[in-house]
Amino acid sequence: MMEKFLNIFKIPDLRKKLVFTGLLLLVYRLGGKVPIPGIDKDALAAMMQGYSNSLLGLYDMFAGGFFSQASIFALGIMPYISASIIIQLLGAVIPYFQRLQKEGEEGRKKIIQITRYGTVLIASLQAIGMSVFLSSQTTNVGPVVPEANFVFYFVTILTMVTGVIFVMWLGEQISDHGIGNGISLIIMVGIIARAPSVFRSQFIQIQNGLSNPFENILLLVLMFAITLVVVAVTTGVRKIPVQYAKRVVGRKVYGGQATHIPLRILTAGVMPIIFAQALMFIPSTLASFFPQGNSFGDWLVRVFAPTHVVYSLFFAFLIIIFTYFYTAIAFNPVDVADNMKKQGGFIPGVRPGKSTSDYIDHILTRVTLPASVFLALIAVFPTFLSGFFNVDYSLASFYGGTSLLIIVGVALDTLQQIESQLLMRHYDGFLKSGKIKGRDRRR
Repeated sequence: MMEKFLNIFKIPDLRKKLVFTGLLLLVYRLGGKVPIPGIDKDALAAMMQGYSNSLLGLYDMFAGGFFSQASIFALGIMPYISASIIIQLLGAVIPYFQRLQKEGEEGRKKIIQITRYGTVLIASLQAIGMSVFLSSQTTNVGPVVPEANFVFYFVTILTMVTGVIFVMWLGEQISDHGIGNGISLIIMVGIIARAPSVFRSQFIQIQNGLSNPFENILLLVLMFAITLVVVAVTTGVRKIPVQYAKRVVGRKVYGGQATHIPLRILTAGVMPIIFAQALMFIPSTLASFFPQGNSFGDWLVRVFAPTHVVYSLFFAFLIIIFTYFYTAIAFNPVDVADNMKKQGGFIPGVRPGKSTSDYIDHILTRVTLPASVFLALIAVFPTFLSGFFNVDYSLASFYGGTSLLIIVGVALDTLQQIESQLLMRHYDGFLKSGKIKGRDRRR
């Protein structure tokens, strides 16, 4: 294993990408320690203790813990993800965005530019809501914002929006010049950063007799079991057999071999979880525009709390919908069928062309359903764990649920990219067997 790890640093290009990615992630974590002026940290910490099991506490997890620290990166990367969701949804219904998606590189650049503008707009709305929400909070320590004047609102909104733009830029740079998906890596690093505080709080609770050691061991066992199942589903494939007919070109004979299409069970990867979670933050954003004590704002906060059954049902439904939606974007059966027809390939028993695309689409729909339901069940698992076994939700969400799905999914995607870089240069990958690399199929 150590030899395979050292192989990474034998490739100059891959070594530069890994170092570049690590440095930008370090910049993100260090920059998140810069506080927003005008906020009482002690009062904010006292406020966040009351919201630890709410959607605000979950938002803090996706923001890397920077919201509870009143950081310049308090909004994290979620406004960018929300803007991406809106643009992709518009691409399914508005002809203008459909044309952009078909224009290749130029269309992609235009979509990225529009997404950036949308990010600024959403970040501005969220910054306004958060500044109003923070200024209305009062704790036993004192008000969260001692002087809620025009200067505070202006500086807070400007700082938060600028922080979102900078984090968005970091993510794009990692995706373009580093290794892995920059946005997903930023979210993953923020979740992993919670691990020391979670383990420390567990240890303190065990020392003080407030927690059962067997309960913590059970959580670790559940985390290990969920990780195994997530890896199995994420890397699982449905092989569709393909036969290529023989073609004679001059004196050479091409084709005639049998192969298969490795159709992934979870083609969408971890993106449905991130997309659905971004939409679930909308109620809390709307509630932040209402002053403390408002009946409608309090109702939104209560009903869309992560421990509420309404939240779980909406979250599970959105995950299933986005799994199908993102699968349709990531995999086009019509293009696959056309390419097979041009190269003389066919699926045994299926006519080339439309029949082939319909056959692939039918299989893709069937394998996506259990995968989407699996994602939904794992995502709402912390609610079940905290409700029936009296486990703290913030603790349950770390050992199983959205955070664990994102960590495992992003780690596997990044590992696959590193694996492909090693195989391209004839180096052994991390694993000698398994579905993650496919090295044996190429030999």
